[in-house]
Amino acid sequence: MVSHALIMYNMAKYDEICGECSMKKLFGFLILSGLLVLSACGNSGKTDTDSEASDINDKPETSTQEKEEQQEETVKEVTADDIIAAFKEEGIEIGDVTDLEKKEFGDTREEGKRILVPSLGEDAGGRLFLFKDKEGLAKAKEYYVSLGESGPLFYSHTYEKGLFLLQMNGDMEDAEFEKYEKVMDETIE
Repeated sequence: MVSHALIMYNMAKYDEICGECSMKKLFGFLILSGLLVLSACGNSGKTDTDSEASDINDKPETSTQEKEEQQEETVKEVTADDIIAAFKEEGIEIGDVTDLEKKEFGDTREEGKRILVPSLGEDAGGRLFLFKDKEGLAKAKEYYVSLGESGPLFYSHTYEKGLFLLQMNGDMEDAEFEKYEKVMDETIE
């Protein structure tokens, strides 16, 4: 919309140029107002800054968010089963693998696997998650980190790569956990 003040300003300027001729004033006012209305409608909601920016850069730039989304799409091609298969191929100890119930990080994740590691004891091991986005992954990792900070009994190893988060029992030796990290690095681009 064209503001009333802008129209009045244009009328005053026209008065300065044309003097007292009223028909010329009216006709000029109508032309100027019409042009202002047409130019305002022609921008399709763009501001002057938007128009100038599009004139300067005809090439569309890829924003940081678009780049992250493209990276996330690439990462999603690998599944949790692919990573578990890679662990097994490298000879890393993997016992029974089961799907996790949705209650563990619910809608923030796409996949969740419970991985048992027999050498750590009965019903001990960890989890492998594939999250929908970085935000969900960050919240889950923070959960495990803060849980570990509450006491040594609750400590667990965590490693993130792409949209995957691996969490393993804290009783696992660091050198053993590093083998899992290495496989994830090789498997996930």
